[in-house]
Amino acid sequence: MIRGGAAIVLPLIVPAAISAVLWALPGDPASILCPPGVCPDLARTELAVRWHLDAGPVEFYAAWVQSALEGDFGRSWRVAQGVPVRELLVESLPQTAALLGLAAVPLALGGVLAALGKIPKRLDGLWQAFGLVPAVILALLGAAYVQITWGALSYEGTPALVRLGFAALTLGLTDGALAGAVLGTRSVFEEENKRRYVQIAVLRGESQLANALPNVLPALLGQTRSRLLHLLSGAVVVEVVLQVPGIGELLWQGTLLQDFGVVLAAASGFALLSAALLLAQAVGEVAVALWVRGGPAVPR
Repeated sequence: MIRGGAAIVLPLIVPAAISAVLWALPGDPASILCPPGVCPDLARTELAVRWHLDAGPVEFYAAWVQSALEGDFGRSWRVAQGVPVRELLVESLPQTAALLGLAAVPLALGGVLAALGKIPKRLDGLWQAFGLVPAVILALLGAAYVQITWGALSYEGTPALVRLGFAALTLGLTDGALAGAVLGTRSVFEEENKRRYVQIAVLRGESQLANALPNVLPALLGQTRSRLLHLLSGAVVVEVVLQVPGIGELLWQGTLLQDFGVVLAAASGFALLSAALLLAQAVGEVAVALWVRGGPAVPR
């Protein structure tokens, strides 16, 4: 219930916070959009009316949310001046989705193998060593390799795929991502396997995994959401360093250029993804509870 409520509120809180920041900056928002040295007063006033900047942060926020619910995120102020922000999002989303999907592969593989007991503990130092490498360092090495190898032509075709591969490898291995998947999953199962009902099941010739899995699934769902959020937050840094044209880089460009139309949309996109993960976890926990409740009672 709490996670479901948070999933609904989160996409509304993020644009509200950004709207508040916009009005907290020195000068009025219309002057940020079009400085006095560039725009005459009349033109600036017209822009303020067009972008709903003339009536205060609450009215601006309400108008933006209403338009966003209709699929209209306005137009870019500076990143791609005049281009609908929705088009920028549509172009960026597949890159970020591919990056997160590829980065999640080693985490999923590590978690499954750890649950099955196929990864020996003597290799734990290896995963922990990977985790000590900062994502930005490996991303910089990947960017340098691509730039040196392909030069100015490194943004399309094979070089672009190599950039994406380096980005996924960086997200999946560094900052403790893989180590957390392996060690976290194993620790959950090891603790559950100590319980009496699992030990009795083993004496009956049953599988440890089959008996422990229903009871550890809620914890695994929570860990999975945390790991995906970790990838999501790291995607911004990795996309910027490796120049992968995803939502993270779009958010960074919008922030640098003070294009709050782009910032609002990109940050809200990340908030929606976080909300979707929260909702998926809540639904998964309910499904697991119903599954366990419908099963036969076991001695604890």
